[in-house]
Amino acid sequence: MAQIKVMVVDDAVVFRKGISDALAGDPDVVVIGTASNGKLALQKMALSLPDLVILDVEMPEMDGLATVAEIRKLWPRLPVIMCSAHTTEGARVTLQALERGANDFVTKPVTSSVQESLAHFRHELLPRIKGNCRHLLGTGDSGVRPAVSVPSPLTATTAKPVASPPRPPPVRTGPEHQIDLVVIGVSTGGPNALADVIPLLPGDLPVPVLIVQHMPAMFTKLLAERLGSKSALKVDEASAGIIAKPGQVWIAPGGHHLTVSRSSGEYRLALNDDPPENSCRPAADVLFRAAAQTCGATTLAVVLTGMGEDGLIGCRLIQQAGGRVIVQDKDTSVVWGMPGSVAKAGLADKQLPLKDVAGEIVQRLKVGRPNYHGMPRKV
Repeated sequence: MAQIKVMVVDDAVVFRKGISDALAGDPDVVVIGTASNGKLALQKMALSLPDLVILDVEMPEMDGLATVAEIRKLWPRLPVIMCSAHTTEGARVTLQALERGANDFVTKPVTSSVQESLAHFRHELLPRIKGNCRHLLGTGDSGVRPAVSVPSPLTATTAKPVASPPRPPPVRTGPEHQIDLVVIGVSTGGPNALADVIPLLPGDLPVPVLIVQHMPAMFTKLLAERLGSKSALKVDEASAGIIAKPGQVWIAPGGHHLTVSRSSGEYRLALNDDPPENSCRPAADVLFRAAAQTCGATTLAVVLTGMGEDGLIGCRLIQQAGGRVIVQDKDTSVVWGMPGSVAKAGLADKQLPLKDVAGEIVQRLKVGRPNYHGMPRKV
């Protein structure tokens, strides 16, 4: 059975060892080498030819940004996962690395406990490694062979378990109807997935778009800035009391659930610090539940790449309210956990490759709006 050959690049020996130890328990993954900076890593990679690289952001001699750029010149398809500190600068550089071609990122644990650090790295890294190297594993629908189940000790301790609902009846195939609100849930691989969707939406979008992306605080604000700089739409991190208007995109801030309500025909956003759901805060289920209650049949839910099942229960509620659900397909998802759970439950009207998601949203928004053609707005 093939193993995924991983190289770990970090200037701190404690993190090189911690990541290596965390991955050592999985039979599908083998760490074939480590390096303390990008320059040494490139030399070793030419000899060992890893299947995936885990790369620190801040390093001496050659940092993560320069290393990603060089990797993309030499090995354009080699998966790279950035490992970032919980700082504003770490978040900014990490998102720049994604723009330069990195596939995904994880954050370093904020804990002094060795066991919590190991559990954090297993929980965050293994699905990403296997999702990006699924072709080496011969895995099933999710593209990820199950590893030891280890909840993240940094996020899951206060989560309330939610019972899985029964399997629903087959998806209805009736006529389309007007959509007044788009809600998106995404996790692993999300920053790059959103960068392939949001900038393709036209500036005259006739509805607001609300997004839950599983990311820490600081990262979500910078993600909004990144997407906004590439989009005709206004993209911002959500805050309490905001009126969400057509042509605007709001991203739930890390560490806070996002909800929406309607008053006098306007959509008002709210944040709360309720316990995590699905080990996540923000959670897609929280936003989707509020959307089902607020907009009912005029809701369109979109579930993109991500591990776990966040969004499944919310999609069920949206469907029961008469709304619609589309998901990213297996082949283009880094991890088909979130969209796969929705599809397997029979809740998805369509499964689409990532490149077709924005077009599908625009097409559905045309229903009931004869004067809307989804064309870019002239500035």
